Order: sequence, then structure tokens, then C-alpha cells
Amino acid sequence: MPLKSSKLGWLLLVSLLVVMLSACGKEGQAVPPAEGIAPPESVVPEETVPPEPEVPAYTAPLTGLPLEEPVTRRPLAIMINNAPAARPQSGLIDADVVYEVLAEGGVTRLVSIFHSQADNAKIGPIRSIRPYMIDLGESYHGVLVHAGASNDAFAILQRQHKEDLDEITNAGSYFWRDKSRKAPHNLYSNVEKLLEGAAKRGFATEDKTVPSYVFYKNNEHPDSLETANRVEIKFQLDSYRVGYEYDPASGLYKRSINGEPHTDLETGEQLTAANVIVMGADHRVLDDVGRLEVGLSLGGEAVLFQQGKVIRADWIRKEGDIIRFIKDNVELPMVPGQTFIHVVPNTPDFSSHVKAE
Repeated sequence: MPLKSSKLGWLLLVSLLVVMLSACGKEGQAVPPAEGIAPPESVVPEETVPPEPEVPAYTAPLTGLPLEEPVTRRPLAIMINNAPAARPQSGLIDADVVYEVLAEGGVTRLVSIFHSQADNAKIGPIRSIRPYMIDLGESYHGVLVHAGASNDAFAILQRQHKEDLDEITNAGSYFWRDKSRKAPHNLYSNVEKLLEGAAKRGFATEDKTVPSYVFYKNNEHPDSLETANRVEIKFQLDSYRVGYEYDPASGLYKRSINGEPHTDLETGEQLTAANVIVMGADHRVLDDVGRLEVGLSLGGEAVLFQQGKVIRADWIRKEGDIIRFIKDNVELPMVPGQTFIHVVPNTPDFSSHVKAE
């Protein structure tokens, strides 16, 4: 009896060990696959690499924005009325570059360069031209678009056979009057009609040599420790105080006049700029009417506002070229988008015309 009992105990112990080993295999070891089924391969997660930004096939020479095909048409330099009765204007939202310059009596005028946009969009109100406005428009190879001229400007247009479209003297059928506004703040046109008028007068309407700016690339940004979210520019009159407020979400500056948003009449959208530039130039009064001579060739001080940064610089002008902005003798790039350039007097000093915070 003792022997049988010992044998039985031994068998029970062996059985218990087998059960325990089987359980360990289920919990801690891989169970071998059934016959004919391959074990699954271990998946190693791949490192995510951000895609390279697409390089556009073409870009606009004056805005740096992508285009589906190259722009070859000739620019139009359109004189836009900026009197209070002319606001809000139409079409400025589509200009590539806009210069704000003084005219007589402290009012300002907008020399607007239309090149890569606005085929049929309404543009205006259109007003008269001055000699320095001729200079700015021609620097972009633009056909000059205006309604009348100062005596000096008219003499230049006639004697030098400038390529211009004047609603008063030579191209009236390519403009129209809007009856909802009073003259002289109601003259309009569009790019399509003006190019048609230019062709009718025998002017070239194609130009592949339009000057271009240098632009920041996708991974580049303005390099400055000085920042400003608000800019105020004063020309002469308190009623022409121009303001810009930086919008970090869009990377653009929202434009205002006398504290009110400066909007587009057709869309209701507030005007914006990727680059806001203020440059100082010598201004000289020529007559009792207040007509001006503005020096746009000798260079001077400038300040650029780009993506919330302030870049203090200089402007230069080479013969036959547009105004360019440099720092340490290197041309400063533009942020892709629309540019507003403000030409203010050097008196009493340049800094008195611009305030940033």
C-alpha cells in the first residue's frame, strides 16, 4: 500500500507540472501557428517626412504669386483718385503695386500698377497725371492711364510722345462715367478695355521684360528684431492719415484711412498689403496752385513693414529701373503679394511721417 500511494502521488505531481507549463506557454510565449499558415510579419512604423512645397511653374514678376502660365501683357499705370468723395475706390484690390503720392493741396493720388490680375474688374475713379507719376508708371513699362494732366505733365506727354490713354484728349471711348457718383469722381475703365484702347492707338500690349522684384522663398522670412503691429503714415493733411494693422493669421496688413477700413467698393473687402513701404523724397512746390516736383532718382531713407517686422533701409533708383529697397547694399526681398509704397516728404524729417508700434 505505501508503494502504490507513492506512485500515485508522483503521477499527480507530473500532471500538475504539465498543466502549469502549458499555461505559461499560453501567457508568456508565442503560440506556434497552425500548419500551413505563415506567422504575421512585424510592422515597423516609417518616419513621416513632410512633403516638399511645390514650386510653381510661373510667378508674377511684381507680386511673386504663383501663376498657371507666364504673364506677358504690358502693365497699365492707372491714376486713381483718392479724394474722400472718391472712396471707396474700385479695383485697387487687384493692383500688383500701388504708390501713394502727394498731389496739390495735401491730397494724395494712387499710381496703381495693374499687371497680373483684373481682366474685367471695374477700376477707378480715374484722375489726372503729374510729371513724377509719369516717371513711376513708365518705370514699370506701363501704358499711362489718366484723365487730364497738369500743364507740365501735358507738355511732357505731348513733346516726348508718351504712350498714354487720356479720357479727355485721345481715348474717351475706353472709359465710362458712373451715374451713381458726381463728376469728377466717377470715371472708370477696366484692363480689357484699356488694352483694347492701347492696341487701337498702336501701342505694344505685350511685354516680357517687365522689371521684377526679389521675393522671399517658402522657408525665408524678414530678418529683424524690431516688430510693429500698427503703422500710421501722415503725408500733410490730417484727413489723409493712412493706417495699417498687421493680421498674423493672414500675414497681411489691413489698410485704413483716418481710422476707418479702406475697402473695395465692388467686393466690400478691406484692402490689404503683404508689403507696406514708406520712402522719403524731396518735395518742392512749383507754383501758387501747389503743384509739386518730387525727386525720385537720388535715393533716400525707407522703412519696410513685412510680416510684423520693421526693416529700416534705403531706396535707390538706377536709370531705366524701378525704385528698389536695399540694406547693407543688398536688395531686400518682398513678401509675395501686393505692395503699397508711400512717398512722403523729407521735411521736417522723414521719421515725422511714419509712426509704428
